[in-house]
Amino acid sequence: MQPVALSPTRRRADLEKLRNETFDILVIGGGVTGAGVALDAATRGLTVALVEQRDFAAGTSSRSSKLVHGGLRYLEQMNFGLVREALKERGLHLNTLAPHLVRPVPFLFPLSHRIWERFYIGAGIQMYDRMGGAKSVPGHKHLSKKKAMALMPSLNDDALIGAIQYYDAQVDDARHTMEIARTAAAYGAVTTISTRAVDLVREGERVVGARVSDQESGDEFDVRARQVINATGVWTDEIQEHVGRGKIKVRASKGIHLVVPRDRVHSDTGLILRTESSVLFVIPWGRHWLIGTTDTDWNLDLAHPAASAKDIQYVLNQVNSVLRTPLTHEDVEGVFAGLRPLLTGESDDTSQLSREHAVVQTVAGLITVAGGKYTTYRVMAEDAVDAAARNLSERVPASVTDRTPLLGAEGFHALWNRREALAAETGLHVSRVEHLLGRYGSMIKEILTLIEERPELGERLDGADDYLKVEVVYAAAHEGALHIDDVLARRTRISIETFDRGLAAARDAAPLMGEVLGWDDDQVAREIEHYEARVAAERESQQQPDDQTADAARMGARDVRVGSRA
Repeated sequence: MQPVALSPTRRRADLEKLRNETFDILVIGGGVTGAGVALDAATRGLTVALVEQRDFAAGTSSRSSKLVHGGLRYLEQMNFGLVREALKERGLHLNTLAPHLVRPVPFLFPLSHRIWERFYIGAGIQMYDRMGGAKSVPGHKHLSKKKAMALMPSLNDDALIGAIQYYDAQVDDARHTMEIARTAAAYGAVTTISTRAVDLVREGERVVGARVSDQESGDEFDVRARQVINATGVWTDEIQEHVGRGKIKVRASKGIHLVVPRDRVHSDTGLILRTESSVLFVIPWGRHWLIGTTDTDWNLDLAHPAASAKDIQYVLNQVNSVLRTPLTHEDVEGVFAGLRPLLTGESDDTSQLSREHAVVQTVAGLITVAGGKYTTYRVMAEDAVDAAARNLSERVPASVTDRTPLLGAEGFHALWNRREALAAETGLHVSRVEHLLGRYGSMIKEILTLIEERPELGERLDGADDYLKVEVVYAAAHEGALHIDDVLARRTRISIETFDRGLAAARDAAPLMGEVLGWDDDQVAREIEHYEARVAAERESQQQPDDQTADAARMGARDVRVGSRA
């Protein structure tokens, strides 16, 4: 499958198709589930359109723990079906679907009780490994205290009496979601961001499409479809309200993560800890650590979940309970907060609410899919399209997404083996080639072509040493990015990986994006100003004591789309 460029020209053409065509499936929501639905439907031969009000993965799907995993705590809750399903998906992504984006990551599980805990936890992790099926990750190991401390010297001496090391997998969730959507586009789907569904279109009781607003131009128009699939996550209830009733109720649970430099915690492995209300992960992330998460109810602005000072201190307290040298607020490079869409009804405690998913026909013509977890998005998408297909007159083929690699996957392993040769051919350092392969896979060829045509794009981006200028240009020209925060917060992770939250990079990136998107000097300045206001609001919210005041602070920089690009 040849890559498709989600370019400005492509966006204009897709908007025309939205206005003039009737689709088999219209997907509302550009998170991982919505993108997965678009890919599933397109690869079954259906005509598909996807509309997303902001950016691919702008909500929950860019703010996860960035793990593709079965979930050890779900095993402890005896939810064997969910764990088995998720581990199967983990194997598919590591081996077939996205080996360039998903990779194994080790975790240390500290033990604090003698004999019984090693047996109990060890039996659970052994079951976890067996459920994972074919060896896509290394098996677990029992470690003495001495060996565990050698792997993670930063641990307190009294933090453990021994440990078990096991493996899961991690992913850059925002890039992964975007690549799912881009793969769907390569199979014929219309995928448009900054296109908000403001209402549902009905003929009598039947839903026959959606009224959408192009957030860039302000134009509104109807998109017609034989079936509409609501895949909006924590916004599920809002879409259902357009038809006056809903069969699924979703509750938002907030989780936050801290990002700290790799040198603040000396370790060759990640860490997982059980806490009173959830689990705490310390996850290796390039030259950084991701530390989280929390699990608390959220009833405020869904578009702007905010990390409060209380949240940040909670995570610091939890991780510092086992660290030899405590982390401080000054060590925190970035903070991000996300909302999990949980199906309500099982418990008043958000940490116990269901991570299972549900698919229902809300009314004729409208299918709603909600719940679940990032790892099982493909299964959710398949179930949603199956439900929609039952309402179509013709026979629809079965899903093939379990054997449909994402763009960049095919040929990745061969190129990885040739990374030193690629470095010699291009003049880039081998570490730069590895970085690009781990983000673009076999589509690195498009990146290298841009650098060959414009050698200055091979220079590093100001204020973000891990990234090259070419990645900004590529994001705007091929990956659908329309604004600076699309690039700094999702196409890259500069907004959470730098102490200045990407302010210096924004000033370097804006003119590069402007070349592709046709910005004048005033628009470049507005984009930088908007990004600076976003960062200021986030910093202010993180100094507020609780959710209410933190949310109020974030409201000062609502993530509106600024200026016309159409």
